Amino acid sequence: MSKFWAYLKTKQFRLNAILAIGSIIIVVLIVFFSLGFYTRHGEGIPVPQLKGLSVEKAMSILKDQGFEYKIDSVYVLDQPPGSVVEQDPDAGTNVKENRTIYLTVITRLAPPVALPDLEPYTYREAVATLSNFGLKVGDTTYKSDIARDRILEMRFAGQPIKAGTKIPQGSRIDLVLGNGEGASEVEIPDLVNQDLDAAKFVIKNGGLTLGTITYQGQITDSTSMVVVAQSPMKTDSLSKTSNGTRINLTVSQGKKTDVPNN
Repeated sequence: MSKFWAYLKTKQFRLNAILAIGSIIIVVLIVFFSLGFYTRHGEGIPVPQLKGLSVEKAMSILKDQGFEYKIDSVYVLDQPPGSVVEQDPDAGTNVKENRTIYLTVITRLAPPVALPDLEPYTYREAVATLSNFGLKVGDTTYKSDIARDRILEMRFAGQPIKAGTKIPQGSRIDLVLGNGEGASEVEIPDLVNQDLDAAKFVIKNGGLTLGTITYQGQITDSTSMVVVAQSPMKTDSLSKTSNGTRINLTVSQGKKTDVPNN
């Protein structure tokens, strides 16, 4: 062990150590400068500014400057379709020739969305809900109804539309609202012998409210039920009731039958 420590103090050891350290430094420098030369670090072609251009113009510029490109699409409400909204790498970045530039372009086709159910909502709530679904409010009209600004009907392209129907994102939905000035009394409809779905429709559009549905007998087919009783019901002494009155129904299995006139 004493010989080893003595060797460490010799001139020969110090010379060998200096040579080893110097060799390591030279190798590191050679690798560093070789890698920089090989990759042409800091050199290349600057990426052009493509944001805001039409996709056709952007592709033409990239092709002329020797770049490859790949295109992805995204739908953005109220933005012109066919324009570049993102690019990677950013404009001004130096890249090698033939580098692939990735473009994000606004698509011309809006994705479909399901129309939300707005009928339980007020106008203000409906506007917020439509906005959350990427839809817009179109024209608004009013009709007689005791509930002011409540959504009574939704229309698309002039036609009634039901909740859940798929329509293009960004579409305008026309709304029919209650004016709060509905008649204080409405006619009591005669719903006996009517299909349940038809009875519900008459109640809703007659300014009334569907109340309790009582099922009579065994029900094996929920799509085929007929009203056998209602409360209140129309009589010679009672033909009208207050707007919004609840109409209770009793239904049984069966279909509407034609009753001959006497």
